Amino acid sequence: MKIAHIDIRNFRKLKSCRVELAEGKTIFVGANNSGKTSAMDALIMFLKKSKRKELSTTDFTLSNWAAINKIGNSWVAAIDEQAPDFSLEIWRPHLPSIDVWLQVDDAQIHYVSHILPTLDWTGGLLGVRLALEPKKPEELYKRFISAFESAKATMSSRPVSGGKGLASTLKLWPQSMRDFLDREMQTFFSVNAFILDPSKVNQPNAQDIADDVEPLEGDPFDGLFKIDIINAQRGFSDPNSGEGISNADRRLSSQLRQYFDNHLDPAELPDITDLDALEAMEAARSAFDVRLKASFSSAIGELEGLNYPGFSDPQILLSSKMNPLESLNHDSAVQFKVTRNDAPESDALCLPEKYNGLGYQNLISMIFSLIRFRDEWMRIGKAGKREADDSRPIQPLHLMLIEEPEAHLHAQVQQVFIKKAFGVLRSHSDLGNNKQFVTQMVVSTHSSHIAHETDFASLRYFRRQNPSRPGDVPYATVVNMTNTFGGNSDTARFATRYLKTTHCDLFFADAVILVEGPAERMLVPHFIRCQYPDLDRSYISLLEIGGSHAHRLCPLIDALGLLTLVITDLDSIAADTSSKVLPVKGQGFRTGNDTLKSWIPVETMLDELLKASSESKVARCGRVRVTYPCEVALNYQGSEGKAIPYTFEDALVLGNLGLFKIKTGTAGLLKKMVDAVNLGTLSEACEAMFEALKSGRKAEMALELLYTTEPSTLQTPQYITEGLDWLKAKLAANELEQIYTPATVEAE
Repeated sequence: MKIAHIDIRNFRKLKSCRVELAEGKTIFVGANNSGKTSAMDALIMFLKKSKRKELSTTDFTLSNWAAINKIGNSWVAAIDEQAPDFSLEIWRPHLPSIDVWLQVDDAQIHYVSHILPTLDWTGGLLGVRLALEPKKPEELYKRFISAFESAKATMSSRPVSGGKGLASTLKLWPQSMRDFLDREMQTFFSVNAFILDPSKVNQPNAQDIADDVEPLEGDPFDGLFKIDIINAQRGFSDPNSGEGISNADRRLSSQLRQYFDNHLDPAELPDITDLDALEAMEAARSAFDVRLKASFSSAIGELEGLNYPGFSDPQILLSSKMNPLESLNHDSAVQFKVTRNDAPESDALCLPEKYNGLGYQNLISMIFSLIRFRDEWMRIGKAGKREADDSRPIQPLHLMLIEEPEAHLHAQVQQVFIKKAFGVLRSHSDLGNNKQFVTQMVVSTHSSHIAHETDFASLRYFRRQNPSRPGDVPYATVVNMTNTFGGNSDTARFATRYLKTTHCDLFFADAVILVEGPAERMLVPHFIRCQYPDLDRSYISLLEIGGSHAHRLCPLIDALGLLTLVITDLDSIAADTSSKVLPVKGQGFRTGNDTLKSWIPVETMLDELLKASSESKVARCGRVRVTYPCEVALNYQGSEGKAIPYTFEDALVLGNLGLFKIKTGTAGLLKKMVDAVNLGTLSEACEAMFEALKSGRKAEMALELLYTTEPSTLQTPQYITEGLDWLKAKLAANELEQIYTPATVEAE
């Protein structure tokens, strides 16, 4: 048994989305405010029965409140006109719900007999909806109308002159159904469970539940799976801190005490393996009692000299109690040895655990929590004996929810955790590869290092979407990265291998800039920092990909829906050969750049590229733009002229002629560039730079330029300025995404 997928509706930004869970671990990735935490909270609040009482009006999708308030308005209007509508049908399309779809084998039918849709079911998917609904709409109506009419009557009876004109601004509760439910939702709403029809699992809209269908009694997942939670350890107020590990329980000593109490305490339900420990504890207690009596005999004798205790008074008897759990209840109960392992024990230097780094404390805490949750599931030690009389079998599924494990962990430790965590959850003789008991681990993260160590098939990308209708708000959809590249194609292998050689920053970015080479990678961030403060405040991932391969990331960029700026070179080649040539108009030259030829703007001829409009350089419904060197006008040696740069380096020089002309003490490619711009004519300078670039070391030129030049004095090449201006405008428009703007539909 496993959870195949979960459909979340009307929960915060998740208007309607499907989250497919992998067989082992599933990693939620995405930019800030994309819906990752909302998805985790939806799982926690609906699947964890004790958390359902924490559902509130702030968990509703904001755009649904207009329809919910309309229900309240219709009830108010119906007071004197017609019978109010008490059907659940008017509520269900607007209230939070999740559909849980289980993949169940025939051999496990005894676990799910209570949620079978028909007696003819022969295996496959089983669905259960957990939906927030009014308990009794009639009672909700009476209470709402009573409160609304009372507020209305109070306001209408107030003298107009009273309160010095405040009557016009004072508003009594409730003003709307939203206002009413802010206080009373938990009183009149509850989570109900319904069996779903597996034949309708892939229909685009949510299955309808008839008004006369009774909800299931009890928790439909009781006995099916065990849910454990490790909350985000942010150090701030966490709305889910009541579950999982609290701040006070993160220390290893605290968790050891809890583990000892649940699984190891020899005094509880002892077996033969505990007898030696119990005998040793009893012997120690008896010896200590003898010592206590001898030590206190003088003091007790003085009390007896005061005629107490008397004939009818109870005698004073000293008896100790040995509690092994108390031996772990102090700061030095758990220590960390800082000397070498081969040092004698007597010479060992130790520190209490509170002196260990926060990162290691967090790692140890999380790993030990996974061990404890696993052993509770498998009923190890005393936990098993404690539940020996429980006729319920062990749940076939363990669902482990982990929020943002990267807190306080440096990059390498983050990678260690995500590689080892699932193995820890399966490290038991009855688990391993055993299909009878299944573990599914769901992790939400902002860490590119965790994403880097995760197979693409485990990634679920939360993609932010702009509103598509008036009155809507931004929402999120979920992309299963398993199918992003359409199977095991060359493109899929390239993208996966490339991302594995870099950090997966683009999974968390607001936008991505793809650059041609190392010089752009080093200098473009300085252009942004010095001249584009708005872009500098955004989360932009900059990837060095090269003109020959940028287009290979097209499927990934489309799937993520990222704003993308491609900064690439012109790469002009001769008309009849593939030899590089200095770009000149009217010579029939072509481009050797695959991005320009096959992605954007899909042009091969150099002249067509040079006269391409700004609109033709944008594709993918306005999400992707390419920019490359084009003809620039400049003043050279006092004469006006025009030039077409071949690549980034000569475009940079032509845009900063005054700076390069006076540069001294240079070497390598930078020196050749300085020498070139001091030649007599512009054409000679361009030819000299082109020849120098054929064999020059571009990265060394960029490094030397950064070493000898203040980056803020460099002017950004014109074509890069055009691209960054476009990106700035698109990101600024996204900041206003709560305002509905019709999308431009473009054939792709």
